[in-house]
Amino acid sequence: MIKAKVYSQTNQEVGDIELREDVFGLEVRPELLHFVVRAHLAAKRQGTVSVKNRAKIRGGGRKPWRQKGTGRARAGTIRSPLWRGGAVIHGPQPRDYSFKVNKKVKRLALKMALSSLLKENRLKIVDKFDFPEIKTKKFVEVKNSLGLKKPLIVLQERYNNLELSARNVPGVAVLTQELLNTYDALKHSEVVIEKEAILKLQERLG
Repeated sequence: MIKAKVYSQTNQEVGDIELREDVFGLEVRPELLHFVVRAHLAAKRQGTVSVKNRAKIRGGGRKPWRQKGTGRARAGTIRSPLWRGGAVIHGPQPRDYSFKVNKKVKRLALKMALSSLLKENRLKIVDKFDFPEIKTKKFVEVKNSLGLKKPLIVLQERYNNLELSARNVPGVAVLTQELLNTYDALKHSEVVIEKEAILKLQERLG
C-alpha cells in the first residue's frame, strides 16, 4: 500500500489514505499512454467533411451535343469532373476516425496515468468540497489556497454548486470519477480527487 496525505479545501492536512499499489504504483509505459490518448482524440473527430460526386450533383442529365460531327470533343454531361461546376473525383467523404482499444488496455493506461501523477506530485486528495452557494470568487479562493493552476477536479458524484462555480474559470474542468479518462488526467497540470471518489476509483480499477 502507498500512503498519501489528505487535505481540506483550505489546504490543511487532515489525515492519510492508503492507495493500492496495483492502481497508483505501476511503472509507466509512454507508448501505451500515447496509443490510448491517440484513440481518444481520434474518436472526438467529427469526420463530416464531404464533397459531391457525379451521383450526388444536380443537372447534366442531357448530352450537351451529339457524339459525332461537331468537331468538338465528345461529352456526355455538363457535370463531368472536367467541366466548371462539375463533380469532384475521389473527394473526401464522411468517415469514422475512431479505432478500437480493448477495455483492459484503457483501464491499464488510466492506472499508469494516475501512477505518473502521484510520482510527479501532481495528484492532490481533498477530503471534501463544500460550496453552500454558487460563487466563482469562492472557487478561485479555494483554487489559490490549494496552489492549483489549471486543475482537473474529480468528484464522487455531481455537485452542481461546485461545477457552476468553476465553470467560468479558465483551464479548470470538473468530472465525476466514472468519467475520468487517461486523456483528461494527463491534459491538466494537476488532478484533485475527492477522498470518496478515490476510494470508488480504486474499487473500479483494482
